[in-house]
Amino acid sequence: MSIMFHCEHCGKKVEAPDTAGGKWGKCPACHNKVYIPSLQADEEIRLAPLDKEEERKRRELFNETVRLRQDILSETDLPPEEGTLTKNQAAKPGVLSDAELMTTIIAYLRQMADGELDEAGRTAKAVLPNGVRAIKFLERIALSEIPEPELADIPQNVLARLIKTLRNQLH
Repeated sequence: MSIMFHCEHCGKKVEAPDTAGGKWGKCPACHNKVYIPSLQADEEIRLAPLDKEEERKRRELFNETVRLRQDILSETDLPPEEGTLTKNQAAKPGVLSDAELMTTIIAYLRQMADGELDEAGRTAKAVLPNGVRAIKFLERIALSEIPEPELADIPQNVLARLIKTLRNQLH
């Protein structure tokens, strides 16, 4: 018959031969030194005394975690996801600054590559009023040997097709 117990360090179930009872061994999972209890009823299993200060700190941390989680879940004004338009950008009809236009074009290409077609359609509407400038930015992206970091994982042929699609919408 074997002795089954849980490692006091990692909590994994450990099985040891009954001849190892009452001795020290090594946990096969975490390799820490563990005491192997014996099967004899007369052996007293000693528990470590409860550290009240440690328990108080643990409760405080748990309560703080619960409070922070509730605060986060109650927030309604979420920051925009990377690659999406802010409310100001989406609401601004017309001309975007060069930085906003480049960011918006990159966001559109990223959204198309990720299959976020509805979001990409809304982003494209912000690009369209900037026709000639947007085409120049698209050409710069297409001819660049080193792609923008946000677009680096998109295969070159897919990126070229996405650029061509947006370019055709701008004409």
